[in-house]
Amino acid sequence: MLVIGIAGGSGSGKTTVVQAITAQLHEKVVVIPQDSYYKDSSYLPLEERQKVNFDHPDSIDFNLLNEHLRCLKRGETIEQPVYSYLTCSRSKTETVTVRPADVIIIEGILVFTCAELRDQMDIKIFVDADDDDRLMRVMARDILERGKTVETVIQRYTKTVKPMYLQFIEPSKRYADIIIPQGGHNKVAIDIISATIEKALHKNGSRK
Repeated sequence: MLVIGIAGGSGSGKTTVVQAITAQLHEKVVVIPQDSYYKDSSYLPLEERQKVNFDHPDSIDFNLLNEHLRCLKRGETIEQPVYSYLTCSRSKTETVTVRPADVIIIEGILVFTCAELRDQMDIKIFVDADDDDRLMRVMARDILERGKTVETVIQRYTKTVKPMYLQFIEPSKRYADIIIPQGGHNKVAIDIISATIEKALHKNGSRK
């Protein structure tokens, strides 16, 4: 089993990179999104929930994420939480069943900020992109997928997304084994990473 961490700022193209790598690998791949592990804030009034800083490491339930990754590495099945950005809460009844795989990808903006989680990763990849490009992607995503207004997105970007990127996410780049510039559009980098993963799997004996 190979555990790969993929980090980068909001809108950097992490999802595109994950999809591209997954498409090139023949092994069974499981993707664990950090976003599923936001701490539940359903005990707060909706207005307070909407003020949660999703770009701060304290917003992530790293204890559960680390435990679930350890379970997968032991060959055990987990029940991954389901988190809703619309209600800013974790589902009380719904989970996603995740089974072990040859390749496990942990993806999210803050996954390199937790030392315990980093220590469980075999390969760490940071997806880099220009600030303007990231802002455009964040706006498109939050408006289309999360029901936000342009004004709300810009306000959040200014107050939390950009400051948290500079304080926590960008500095975590130093832990990366590989940095991909130009986000998910860097096909050369993705091809090299896929080949590196295949080689590591051969070395670990994951493929016969």
